[in-house]
Amino acid sequence: MHGTLATELEVNVPAHEAWELYGTLHLTDVTHFFEKIEILKGDGAVGTILKFTLPKGATVFSTYEEEYTKVDNRKMIKEAEIIEGGYLDVGFTMYRTRFEIIKKSKTSCVTKTTIEYDVKEEDVANFTYVSILPMISIMKDAAAYLLANHTSED
Repeated sequence: MHGTLATELEVNVPAHEAWELYGTLHLTDVTHFFEKIEILKGDGAVGTILKFTLPKGATVFSTYEEEYTKVDNRKMIKEAEIIEGGYLDVGFTMYRTRFEIIKKSKTSCVTKTTIEYDVKEEDVANFTYVSILPMISIMKDAAAYLLANHTSED
């Protein structure tokens, strides 16, 4: 079974400022959702691998690793797929997250997050583990950081 969830959040900063956060590893410094985030390999480019530790009881799993599979600075899109643990341990064959920055005006943008997943038919009931709420938390943390550190007037 294939599924998709998405959400958007408007932020009153230029798109390029939002991408300076979302397009780098600095995003891992401003989010408070995870108990711990470790950079296992890379510098934020394609091939970077991160290990996430979740707060106790947050989900049915406590850790997972993801790899950046796309970082497009021109289109302002970053994609990552879980490569170990997490959803893969509960019957998912693919779990991908995408952050996208969409220019709205010279002074505002929309941050969009999409989750795509495939789950084995015999584990289809586990699709209920998928939630957009962690991504909303990350987006809100990022928006608060961007607004607090916004300096340019372009």
